[in-house]
Amino acid sequence: MPTESTGSSALAELSSLISVADPPVVDHWGHVERRFREWAARPGLREGLREYLRSLSPREQMRLVARSRETTTHFAWCLRDEPAEPFTFWLHEYKPQRDWRLGYADSVHNHRYHFCTIILQGFYLHERFTAEVAEDGREILSTELLRSAEAVEGCTGTMLAHQFHRIPKAADDTLTFLVKSRAVLPWSLSYDPDTRTSHRHVPVEARLEDLTNTL
Repeated sequence: MPTESTGSSALAELSSLISVADPPVVDHWGHVERRFREWAARPGLREGLREYLRSLSPREQMRLVARSRETTTHFAWCLRDEPAEPFTFWLHEYKPQRDWRLGYADSVHNHRYHFCTIILQGFYLHERFTAEVAEDGREILSTELLRSAEAVEGCTGTMLAHQFHRIPKAADDTLTFLVKSRAVLPWSLSYDPDTRTSHRHVPVEARLEDLTNTL
């Protein structure tokens, strides 16, 4: 195995390393985590991703932008999304803290998917929580802080869909690279401990039938 990989070849290599045919990736995320940590620890990741972005044709740039999105705290850039693969690759570019809007990332929340991440630049405060969830899974009733730690450049981490966390602050221009599973939950939840307000987040792509029935 080469000690360094760059550009799209690096993403293809990671895709090959973490792929497992049986059991499905989402049921075997420990395998993904181990391979991701080994792969991300090698030199040249940040430079390779920069080279990958610079090598994109105008059409490829347009496709990347179209599948990316803005959140209340960061820009989520989708680098690779192959329909046949059970995961996607992303860069998260955190906004300056003054531009954050109260909402998802800085609330206590989970995700519809599993993911592994590494900090390429900057740092953020990462807090993990336990959460009491209503029986129907649609509401968080209460949360409790488990631990809080500053994650700095080079740190890796893993979150499973049923786990809850919060990023209350990040250094300006913090960059992270992530591998995400496909969705394993129909929605995610967020919770504001100060107001004890819970929200359910349903992705727009899952609401087409609702929209049709509403018309």
